[in-house]
Amino acid sequence: MEIQQTLRPVNTKTSFILAFISGVLLFSSMQMWKAWFAASSHQTLLGGLLGSFLFTFTLTAIGNCETLFFGKSYTLGLFPEVVLALVMAVSAAASVHRVAGTFCFLLSLLSLFYLNNYSQKVYGHVAPQPIPTGKKKKHL
Repeated sequence: MEIQQTLRPVNTKTSFILAFISGVLLFSSMQMWKAWFAASSHQTLLGGLLGSFLFTFTLTAIGNCETLFFGKSYTLGLFPEVVLALVMAVSAAASVHRVAGTFCFLLSLLSLFYLNNYSQKVYGHVAPQPIPTGKKKKHL
């Protein structure tokens, strides 16, 4: 007999805590193994990949924190939230290696594109616009 489990999203406060802790652990791991990431080109690119994960965690933590303070209707904007998360992640990756910072920047933009598409698909319900019938109203 197979037990079927359903995955449920966590609430905003738990998501904030998980994203914040994951970001801090990832940042500290990148700084601890800074010399290892700079040892070869593959490891440098791995540092950039981890930097883009740091961007995602940072953006999630910022968005959840703002939702907790300002309510569910508050949305993230390009400035200052996305720019702040991007600068923080690229700075952390660039402190490991300059190429890791560049790779982090490119992968973070790619992940931002996919996060935006997913967000529009899940939360971006657009109300249908009325179709004009072609009849004009007479003005007196």
